[in-house]
Amino acid sequence: MKVRIAIEKDIPDILALIRDKAEFDGCLEQLCSGEEDIKNAFFVENPKAKALVVETNGKVIGIATYYDIYSTFIAKPGIWLDDLFVYAGSRQSGAGKALIKALCRIAKEQGCGRIDWIVARDNSSGRQFYESIGAHIFEEVRHSRLDENAIDQLLRA
Repeated sequence: MKVRIAIEKDIPDILALIRDKAEFDGCLEQLCSGEEDIKNAFFVENPKAKALVVETNGKVIGIATYYDIYSTFIAKPGIWLDDLFVYAGSRQSGAGKALIKALCRIAKEQGCGRIDWIVARDNSSGRQFYESIGAHIFEEVRHSRLDENAIDQLLRA
């Protein structure tokens, strides 16, 4: 098993993993991303996001997408883990933990004080995995979002 920084030739694998994650999350109809979008987000001079992939026998089986954040509370940078996904047939192989450990190494190299992400309440296997690696799940915090329509409405108000 090998974890590495994603490269442009991984775009089809990245999209396939994101598609499977959207299906796993029950929101496949919301997926708008295509190969060109991934290229323009991850593989440009100033990328909006970054990705790690994990592979076995040369086949990509999992992904961690992330981007930089900053915490005013701890006065340190951090990493936002946007997606962590491993194909169902490769779960329990250590691939998810390998991706998180690689992300932890990046966080240490960048002087980060934390890595944050969201896990769905009904994702019991994900919650168990995250707790098993030492993550604290904040039950009292609620995820909030202004989607594109809400942004437009607020700007018009």
